[in-house]
Amino acid sequence: MSTPLHNQLPDPIGDAFAGKWRDHHIDGAALDRDLTLEADVVIVGTGAGGGTTAERLAQAGLSVILLEEGGLKTSRDFQLEERLSYPALYQESAGRKTMDHGVGILQGRTVGGSTVVNWTTSIRTPDNTLKHWREQHGLGAFTPEALAPWFERREERLSIASWPTQPNRHNALLRDGAYKLAIEPVTIHRNVKGCWNLGYCGMGCPTNAKQSMLVTTIPAAMDHGARLLSHMRAERLEHANGRVTALLAHPITAQGQVRREYAVRLQAKHFVLAGGAIGTPALLLRSNAPDPYRHTGARTFLHPVVLSAALMPEPVEAFTGAPQSIYIDEYLWPKDGSMGFKLEVPPIHPLIASVVMSDFGAAHRHYMRQMNHWYVAIALLRDGFHEQSQGGRVVLDGHGDPQLDYPLTDYIWDGARKAFHTMADLQYAVGAKTVLPIHLDATASTRASDAHAQIDALKLATRRTKVVSAHVMGGAAMAPDEKGGVVRPDGVHHQLENLSVHDGSVLPTSLGANPQLTIYGITAMLSEQLAQRLGRA
Repeated sequence: MSTPLHNQLPDPIGDAFAGKWRDHHIDGAALDRDLTLEADVVIVGTGAGGGTTAERLAQAGLSVILLEEGGLKTSRDFQLEERLSYPALYQESAGRKTMDHGVGILQGRTVGGSTVVNWTTSIRTPDNTLKHWREQHGLGAFTPEALAPWFERREERLSIASWPTQPNRHNALLRDGAYKLAIEPVTIHRNVKGCWNLGYCGMGCPTNAKQSMLVTTIPAAMDHGARLLSHMRAERLEHANGRVTALLAHPITAQGQVRREYAVRLQAKHFVLAGGAIGTPALLLRSNAPDPYRHTGARTFLHPVVLSAALMPEPVEAFTGAPQSIYIDEYLWPKDGSMGFKLEVPPIHPLIASVVMSDFGAAHRHYMRQMNHWYVAIALLRDGFHEQSQGGRVVLDGHGDPQLDYPLTDYIWDGARKAFHTMADLQYAVGAKTVLPIHLDATASTRASDAHAQIDALKLATRRTKVVSAHVMGGAAMAPDEKGGVVRPDGVHHQLENLSVHDGSVLPTSLGANPQLTIYGITAMLSEQLAQRLGRA
C-alpha cells in the first residue's frame, strides 16, 4: 500500500523539537527525578490563551515556562484515524461528560490545546454579547471598537479570513436551506494557510495548514527561549500573603496516569493560568485559592448542542472538505427572551458519529449504514444571558479531578425544542427524505408535519436527548470587583496579585459564537498589558 501524500510532507515543528529546541522541552512521561525550575512567568496550558500569552511575553524578553497536561504531537503524528486521535489529543479520549452524563464535552489535551483539534471556525465576539457584558457585568471597556484592533492583529497573525473555496456538500445544504427560507447565511472565517480541504481537522492537521498554537505562537515562543514541559499536571499553587510563591506539578505517563513519585516545583515572578474553563477553575480549587464569594468554578457555561439528522437522496460525504464554512445566526437573539441558538454543521466521521447517534442494535446499524447520506444540523444554544440560564459549576471529585455539574433546565429544553423545529424546516427545504431529531425516543419522519408533531411531543430530558458541546467558557469570570468575579478586567486574580487567568474561563457568559477568536483577541490584549506591567518592552 502506498504512503498517503500528506504523510510524505516535512514536519518542521517536530524536527525543531528534536533539534534546536531539544534542550528546552521536558517530556514528563520520561522524567525520572524531581525538578525545581525558575522563570519570570509560568504559564499553565498551551491552547489559545496560553499560546498567545507565551509568544507575547517571550518576545518581550521574559523567561517563560509552559506546562501542558497532554503530550507533544506534531504533524507526522496526525494519521487521520479516530482510534489514534481521540486518546492522544483529547481530554478523556474525547469521552469527557458532565457529572450527570447529560452532555458530552470535546476538549483538546495536547501541546496547542483545542486549537490543534478544532474545526478552525473563527468568529468575533458578537456585539450583543459585548453589550450584555457592559450592561450586566460591569465590563465597560469591552466595546466592539476597543476589541477590533486585537481581533485584527490575531486575524493577521493566524491567517484568519473568509473561506474562499466553495463549501462542501454538507455546508452547502445548510446554505441552500437558509436561502429557501429567506435567511441570509454567513460565510465562516477560518485560521488556515494553504489548506488541503481534507475535512479531518478534528484529528490534527497533517499538512500544518491549520494555524494552531502548535505551529504559530508556541514555535515563536520557543525561538525566544521559552521552555516546554509536556505530560505535566499542574497540581496546586502555593500562596501566602496575597502572592503565589510556587506551582507544584507532577509528570504524567503517555497513557494519562499521574506519576506522583516525582514532583516538579516551579517558581516565578508571575503565574498565568490558561488550562481552559474546566482546568483553570479546578487548579484554583485544588490550591484553595482565596474565594470569598464562591465564584471559582461557578457560572461555567457551555454552548449545549442538539442535533438533527436528515437522510438525503444523494451522497453528502460530510467527512470531506472544510468542516465548517457556513453558519446561520438568524435565531441567536430572539425577541421573546427564549434561549437563542446558532446553526452550523459538524464533520461526520464514523466513530464519533456512532457514539452520538441514538438507538442501538439493528436500528443503530441501519442508521450507520446510511452515514454517507446524512446531513446533520447542529444548534449551539446560547447560555448565560437569562436568570434561568446560570450555567454549571466546576467541582472536584475525591481524587482532585474536575467535574462539571451542569443541569439542563426547562429554559434550555425550550430553546432546544425551537432549534429542533428550525433544523427540520431547513432540512426539508433542501429535499430531505427523512428527518430525525437525535433523541432516544425519536423516529425518522418522511413528512414535515409528522416531524413537527413528534418534536412537540418528545420529552426533552437529560440522557434521553443527545446533547454535546465543544465550547466551555466561564468559571473564573472577569468583573471589576471581587463581589462579581474571580479576576479583574485585566485578567489578574482579585486576591493574588501575581496570578492571571488568560483563557475562556474569564468570559462572564457563553458567547453565541465559536470561542476561538474571542479568546485569541482578549488574551492578546491581556498579554500586552501584562508585558507592560512586568517591565519589558
